Amino acid sequence: MLTECINEDKMKYSGSMIQIALDMIDLNKAKVVLHEVVDYIDIVEIGTPFIIRYGIKVVKEIKSIFPCLPLLADLKIADAGEYESQMAFKSGADIVTVLAAAEDSTIRAAVKQAAKSKKRVMIDMIGINDIEKRTLEIDKMGVNYICAHIGFDGQNKGKNPLIDLVKVKNNTQSAKIAVAGGINLLNLNNILDKNPDIVIIGNGIISEADRKGTVIKIKKIINQRS
Repeated sequence: MLTECINEDKMKYSGSMIQIALDMIDLNKAKVVLHEVVDYIDIVEIGTPFIIRYGIKVVKEIKSIFPCLPLLADLKIADAGEYESQMAFKSGADIVTVLAAAEDSTIRAAVKQAAKSKKRVMIDMIGINDIEKRTLEIDKMGVNYICAHIGFDGQNKGKNPLIDLVKVKNNTQSAKIAVAGGINLLNLNNILDKNPDIVIIGNGIISEADRKGTVIKIKKIINQRS
């Protein structure tokens, strides 16, 4: 377990960071999962379904148990960027998500609040048709991360995030790149070929019988490629 908190800016990562997504899971199981994998992940995502189920207070609860682990609150903010991001940050989130489909003013308001709170903003590209154009626009707004994301419904139609990841990466100069959408041990190498800064994995870890062993394998693959 981590014995002291380390500022992310000062950490030297070997390859992509691992973000575990807690989505369709209950709180008790989530705590068990995090205790199993905490030594091998870089960010824990309090997913949208999870927050809808338990409310924003669950961010504070998870942070109280794992104070040194960076937390992302996946609010998928669509409006009231300053107010909603502030709410997440006050609850203990280190990163908050905003939809790429939101108004530019909403994104800028969240970025402004993040800077004021010394926190970060990730833009979720889910549902965007012209990814190249929107990525170019968003990258100029001072966001910290842009996430190429295929959601659950898109995955059920056989989509994967590789194409979107390439589009985001090719049109980004300032922000770091995250990727999410059905990532697991079987397709991890294809994702890593595109050198994302953050790999977001939910069921690819949580649904495994040996979750700790799975994360160790993921970490090993990332380290071998860096």
